Amino acid sequence: MIKIDTRQEWMSLLAKSPKGVLSTLVDALGAAPSFSWLRAPEIGGVMVRGRAGGTGAAFNMGEMTITRCTLKLEESGVVGHAYVQGRDKDHARNVALVDALLQTERAADIRASVLTPLAADMTTRRNTRAAKAAATKVDFFTLARGED
Repeated sequence: MIKIDTRQEWMSLLAKSPKGVLSTLVDALGAAPSFSWLRAPEIGGVMVRGRAGGTGAAFNMGEMTITRCTLKLEESGVVGHAYVQGRDKDHARNVALVDALLQTERAADIRASVLTPLAADMTTRRNTRAAKAAATKVDFFTLARGED
């Protein structure tokens, strides 16, 4: 199961979540609390960097489209942020809303009704993808080299 103990971990989970799954879970929460935009959803690009072998010198791999937004809950004044891959403003709004709600007294309820199902879904997807990849694995080995 994916860890979701810290804000960094839940933000990662929310940002990587499939739009439809997160939207369904947020809709199931009921009426969304009132909020105001500090930064309305906007689409832009970021440079993605990589490292050869994971430890080598950093290099610019390419650009990626993202949507970001920031909102503030009217009732508590808590601020929620979102950066998601792609051009989906609704998805960014849902991520920012869940981020803000996780910083309120409703955190335990939101964790149980949104984060736990998202983590389970992501684990299932990861295991399915790993099983498909494992099915195509070819083990190369030599029985006899013929040099003797």
